[in-house]
Amino acid sequence: MDKKEVLIEVKDLKKYFQVGRNQTLKAVDGVNFKIYKGETLGIVGESGCGKTTCGKTVMGLYQATGGEVLFDGVDINKLNKKENKEFTKRAQIIFQDPYSALNPFWNVREIINEPLKKAGMSAAEAEERTEYLLNKVGMSKADMDKFPYEFSGGQRQRIGIARALSVNPEFIVCDEPIAALDVSIQAQVVNMLEDLQNEFGLTYLFAAHDLSMVRYISTRIGVMYLGTLVEVAESNELYTNPMHPYTKALLSAIP
Repeated sequence: MDKKEVLIEVKDLKKYFQVGRNQTLKAVDGVNFKIYKGETLGIVGESGCGKTTCGKTVMGLYQATGGEVLFDGVDINKLNKKENKEFTKRAQIIFQDPYSALNPFWNVREIINEPLKKAGMSAAEAEERTEYLLNKVGMSKADMDKFPYEFSGGQRQRIGIARALSVNPEFIVCDEPIAALDVSIQAQVVNMLEDLQNEFGLTYLFAAHDLSMVRYISTRIGVMYLGTLVEVAESNELYTNPMHPYTKALLSAIP
């Protein structure tokens, strides 16, 4: 059996927020996990358990209070400005709300072109790449001059996915990417993410509270409760043989 190659290793990760003069919210408190290249690690738990904070801290959008996030063996919290720019080419995020994540004053061309130009691509190359990415997410060249308000929620999320793919990343944090979508659209988006993963060799951290959808896309699943990971297991193993009482309670709540 081939040895799995670790892309992300999270060690004793903590992210605390000051919520009052003498109060501290421990949103993420001593979390440990590994993500292997090419796999999807699903993170599940009820709202407020720390899933989103964990994902954003892994991406470096939040400065960790403690612990390490090792990307290819390098702690992202210790990167200088130049190194951080290189990291953001290799790691991207898809946000939960596709409308607030897109600049309402920019058309689709401008939204996807921005990271391409920052990566040093010429205008002609960026135009070609934008058209290619839109086709990959089920949209067309005709959509490039439209603005976010002209699209449905599912289409806006497809634009967000195209933007995340723009700089050809290796790793994508999917922060509840289907939570704001109609149930009929959710499966389409999850299927598309899986197809893109297979085609581009992507690695995902997929946070969601819909356990049935997480089971479908994830290689392994971690269960988060009050800022800590209480259980991590292979996807099917977690569903057939849950060990932690909280995991059992979550599974019993699936319709």
